[in-house]
Amino acid sequence: MRLIAAAGIMALLAGVQPAAAAEVTVSAVQITRFKDSALDQPVDKLIWRGGIAMVSQEDTFGGLSGLTFTGADHRAVFVSDRGNFVAGQLAYDDANRLFGFIGVTIEPMRNSKGDLLPRQYARDAESVDTVYRDGLPLAVRVGFENLTRVADFALSNGVPGGAAREVPIPDWLSQLRTNRTVESVCVAPAGSPIAGSTLLLAEGAFDADGNHRGWLLGQSDKGPVSYRSSAATDPTECAFLPNGDLLVLERGVSFLSFSMALRRVPAAEVRAGNVMAGEVLLSAGGGEVDNMESMAVYTAKDGETRVVIGSDNNFNDWQRSLLLEFGLPQ
Repeated sequence: MRLIAAAGIMALLAGVQPAAAAEVTVSAVQITRFKDSALDQPVDKLIWRGGIAMVSQEDTFGGLSGLTFTGADHRAVFVSDRGNFVAGQLAYDDANRLFGFIGVTIEPMRNSKGDLLPRQYARDAESVDTVYRDGLPLAVRVGFENLTRVADFALSNGVPGGAAREVPIPDWLSQLRTNRTVESVCVAPAGSPIAGSTLLLAEGAFDADGNHRGWLLGQSDKGPVSYRSSAATDPTECAFLPNGDLLVLERGVSFLSFSMALRRVPAAEVRAGNVMAGEVLLSAGGGEVDNMESMAVYTAKDGETRVVIGSDNNFNDWQRSLLLEFGLPQ
C-alpha cells in the first residue's frame, strides 16, 4: 500500500476542478517481433508480449515521458514534455495482447493556484507514478525538469487534474535548472522494505564517483541514494515490482539512434546511503527502440507480472510513440 499524509489527501481533494480535457483519437499498429523474437518467446531475460506504435492527427499528442496505471481495466495516464496529462485506457484482446489506446483525453497541468502553467520552462513533465491510500489510487506524483520540482495531482475516476500540491524535495535537486534533472519518480509498494517512500533519480546529477544522484522521500526511509548505470546509458524511469525489487529504464543517445537497457535492483539494495546497481534484464538499440522514457508495471489476468515500456517522440515526425510489453519469468 502506498501512502500519503491525511492532510495532503484533503488538500488534494480540495484542489480538484472540473475537467477541461480535449478528446483525441489515437491510432495504433501492433508490433509482433522484437530482436528477432516472435510473440511469447524469450528476449534476453524477459518474454516478449507484443506492443503498439501510436499516432494521432492531433498535434497535442506526443512527448510521452512518463506512464502510470490509475485504475482497473488498464486505465493509464501519461505525462508529456509540454505539461499535459494524456489519459485513457490501454486496450487488450482476448489473448491479453495490447492493441490500442482508447478513450484518450488531453488536459493541461495546473500550478498550485489552479492556473495553467505559464511557460514551457515550467511544463517539462518527465515522470509519473500513482499514490495509493487503503489500496485505492488517490493521486499521481509527477517529476518535472528545467523548473525542477515534484507535485501531486488528485485523481477523479482515474484521471488527474486540478491544482498541483508541491512535494518538498532537497535543495540540491530543486536548485538544478536543466533538462537532465528529475527523470525518474517511483513510489515503493507494500511489498517493499521502504513501502510508501518515493524514489527520485536524476539523469544528469552525479556523486563523487560518477554515479547518478537520487533521493528517498519518506518518513523513516529518507536520504541520499545513488545509482550506477552503464557508461553508454542514463536512467530515464523507474518502477517497483510488487515484491519491492526496483526496475530502472536506461536510455542512450547517439546520432539519430537510440539504445536502451532495463535493470533490476534487489529490494534490499534500495535504501538511503546505498549505491544501487542492477542486473541487466533487457538491452536493445537501433530500429527496435526509440527514445525510451516511460515505464509501468502491472499484473496480468493470468498472474504474470508485465512491464510496459514507452518512448517519447519529442513531437518529431521522424520519431515514434512506442509501447513495448514484456513478461517477467517466474
